[in-house]
Amino acid sequence: MRKLFGTDGIRGVAGEYPLDERTVYAVGCALGHHLPAGPRRLVTGQDTRESSAWITEVLYSGLRDTGAQVESAGVITTPGIAYLAHTQNLSAGVVISASHNPWHDNGIKIFGPDGYKLPDQTELEIEQEIFTQLGSGAAGIERSAIVSLPGDARLRQAYSQWLARSIANTGALNAVVDCANGAASNLAPEVLGKCGVRAQFIHHSPNGRNINENCGALHPEVVAREVPLRKADIGVSFDGDADRALFADHRGNVVNGDAIMLLLARELKRQGRLANDLVVATTMSNVGLEIALRGSGIRMLRAPVGDKYVLEEMKKSGAVLGGEQSGHIIFSEIATTGDGLLTALKVMEIVARAGKPLAELVGDLKVFPQVIRNVRVREKQSLEQIPAVQAAISEAQRDLDGTGRVVVRYSGTEALARVMIEAESREKMEKHASAIAGAIQQALG
Repeated sequence: MRKLFGTDGIRGVAGEYPLDERTVYAVGCALGHHLPAGPRRLVTGQDTRESSAWITEVLYSGLRDTGAQVESAGVITTPGIAYLAHTQNLSAGVVISASHNPWHDNGIKIFGPDGYKLPDQTELEIEQEIFTQLGSGAAGIERSAIVSLPGDARLRQAYSQWLARSIANTGALNAVVDCANGAASNLAPEVLGKCGVRAQFIHHSPNGRNINENCGALHPEVVAREVPLRKADIGVSFDGDADRALFADHRGNVVNGDAIMLLLARELKRQGRLANDLVVATTMSNVGLEIALRGSGIRMLRAPVGDKYVLEEMKKSGAVLGGEQSGHIIFSEIATTGDGLLTALKVMEIVARAGKPLAELVGDLKVFPQVIRNVRVREKQSLEQIPAVQAAISEAQRDLDGTGRVVVRYSGTEALARVMIEAESREKMEKHASAIAGAIQQALG
């Protein structure tokens, strides 16, 4: 079992273990020692949190002390680093970001030379070296030895030019774009401008502490309110590192990742490019998506939550499209991870080609009522070993009897248990969600 790496890298409160200086330096050293043979060259990037700069500097110091050569792309999106890692002949790419988490959190995400997140086994090996260094007292660095690494605009430009080339035409759509005061704040205006989108930007003035604060993909209702007020055609919300995007239609309705997967799957099928007529979603995707896809002759497979696991299932099944309800969308033919900017451009391209509003294109998606309860836990004990929790889950499954779904899991990045229930009956849904969440709270809260 990995102890530091979750489903999306190492994450925690900046300045506290495992994101204290000593451990971050050890991460840099361990990663440097595990790079593939040959010239060991990396690229780093970061989001707009005030801690991202010093974490990058300490990590760089650890990498440098192993002899690795490091270039910085400065503030850039997570998928931007994934793209650079596999197109610039590099050994790895590292992003300092905690994605959608609050400003005081941060994280370290690592991509291999192929642009994919590291395999679990490689992460485990890196972890073991980190613990060895920390245990021996070898890890540590003098503050005076920490140096900054200037960003190279050339790297960011390579990524933005690729994005602009990846679509045919967005027409002249009017869009409202919420950058979450994160990594897309400077990049989105540059890219959308190149593509001819008439965009109005909100929450694109980061100050180090306002990332994700009442804005962005965590609060898609914010941009949804603005779209009709500004008479725009579409709204887009990114999260802090812009690896996902949510949308709003011209009426001010939020359009989530399920609806976007339906839109994209139908378009790829129309083009004859939807391999095996297959889409990979997760256990959190609404059963309504499965029904709508089936009506279009498209099968849906479910993977565990986390774009890493979606991608694994895509590779196994040969699917070229996969994603999450939260807005992570993966186009495996052209990208190695979820990319919010790429998704936004693809959606705008489809809307422009169809000459119809987004609301009409996804209007037949019937969404079953769904509730998600988050329960903060003191430890992630196996839920299967807690009789009261299992009894509550079994009772819900018996009562729903095929008319809904029950998914109970731990967050991969936070100390939370998530209870999701989907059902035609809202009354049953609320009753069982409360019962299961209550059982978890009593046992682990």
